[in-house]
Amino acid sequence: MKNKHLLTMDALTVAEIDAILFDAHLFSTIYKDWQFPDNHRVANLFFEPSTRTQYSFESAQHQLNCKVTTFNEQTSSVQKGETLYDTVKTFEAIGMEALVIRHPENEYFKHLVDKINIPILNGGDGSGNHPTQCLLDLMTIKEEFGDFTGLKVAIVGDIQHSRVASSNLQAMEKLGMISYVCGPKEWSKNLTNYHPLDEVIEEIDVLMLLRIQHERHEATMQMTKAEYLSAYGLTKERMNKMKPEAIVMHPAPFNRDVEIDSDLVEHPKSRIFKQMENGVYVRKAVLKRAFGYEFPTEITK
Repeated sequence: MKNKHLLTMDALTVAEIDAILFDAHLFSTIYKDWQFPDNHRVANLFFEPSTRTQYSFESAQHQLNCKVTTFNEQTSSVQKGETLYDTVKTFEAIGMEALVIRHPENEYFKHLVDKINIPILNGGDGSGNHPTQCLLDLMTIKEEFGDFTGLKVAIVGDIQHSRVASSNLQAMEKLGMISYVCGPKEWSKNLTNYHPLDEVIEEIDVLMLLRIQHERHEATMQMTKAEYLSAYGLTKERMNKMKPEAIVMHPAPFNRDVEIDSDLVEHPKSRIFKQMENGVYVRKAVLKRAFGYEFPTEITK
């Protein structure tokens, strides 16, 4: 079997993205109960807090009949000064066949990929990359619109500190979407596609909201929650200006009445919980890719 890392969206070709999304679609439809023929041993190493990414990976792993080990940093030898490389090499040595890793260091995987002989699936690195979140976002968009070319997407919020924004902007350009970044200018990375949200709200197809990354800021936010919602968040007034077919997304966790009016979280336009559901299908697809399996029946796209 051919092992494959999944580290960044930039490293994936359009064909590889399409293949992962196609497999995720099959997992959501005709292959819901399909499992690996072997009980692969997979470890989840999360050095930052996570709910959706960690537990949807675990759900995907259990559904695929994997043997799952969950790493606890607080009770590990990391507390004694063990390096990330030595921790990862230990899991390889004791028989793990793939690793899901989330780590606060940007591009932590650069220290590992040439020295580790099992697949690494990036569950998020600092403010750098979050490929499986991007893939589940793409799956959600494709389910809605069928194609990506020409879709207009506004990513709103803490662009500078968001690995979700970073991965999505890479993929959207590659797939032919038109992206705008909106929100506080000091968090926009000086991108040329910056626009105030109110200038684009009526023409976009997808509104992708981002959480404020307080843990990555050196200073606290200089505005109240209500002020942020009014200036940059999704209010009822802005929702009413959106196109009838437009959708709202958020990688979560979301702060109610900050990035989004609490009443709009489960609005008919909202796909926030659908994204979470799709996260399991996507993570099943990337695990299938990592271990090199094919579905038992040939299906023509």
